[in-house]
Amino acid sequence: VTLPARPVAQGTVHPISQVLEEVTAIFADLGFAVAEGPDVEYDDYNFTKLNIPPDHPARQMHDTFYLAPQADGARHVLRTHTSPVQVRTMLAQQPPIRIIAPGRTYRVDNDATHSPMFHQIEALVVDENTHLGHLKWVVEEFCKAFFEIESVELRGRPSFFPFTEPSVEWDLRCDRSVAGRIEFGRGNDWLELGGSGMVHP
Repeated sequence: VTLPARPVAQGTVHPISQVLEEVTAIFADLGFAVAEGPDVEYDDYNFTKLNIPPDHPARQMHDTFYLAPQADGARHVLRTHTSPVQVRTMLAQQPPIRIIAPGRTYRVDNDATHSPMFHQIEALVVDENTHLGHLKWVVEEFCKAFFEIESVELRGRPSFFPFTEPSVEWDLRCDRSVAGRIEFGRGNDWLELGGSGMVHP
């Protein structure tokens, strides 16, 4: 009781929280609001309303955490992406819509490069004259701000997501020639940023 108190180390903000705060601030500067949704989601919002058919591999037990069926037969899942927030937003408000949906997501995936719980952030814009050029501009402006560089070079690759048409995967030019370091905006390498696309009609 009489021993002097040990000095207590001061806490810090978790790196994931820091990144989410920074990303949210960047998108706020671009005119986006934050939208949120539940981690435990209806199968309908997580899959069906996103054009993911009943026999799609993502719906299988080896990919998705299913909860016990409800009394009415409805299935709940731990959301596998933050896209159900897009569905909820489009059902709740009229265009124009400009939101980001940051949050935890869950998949039955656990190895050296995957975690069963990870974070995602996605953006949604619904407006009358929005096109793929606007999408590319938003990705470019985000990368400039996030990576703190003057210019970026993006590479768009065709892809497929049931809820977007067309669908595009974006890569960012980078340099990995120095071991243990990566520089953005120059070089002969590419860093995959993620998937995107125009909201499926």
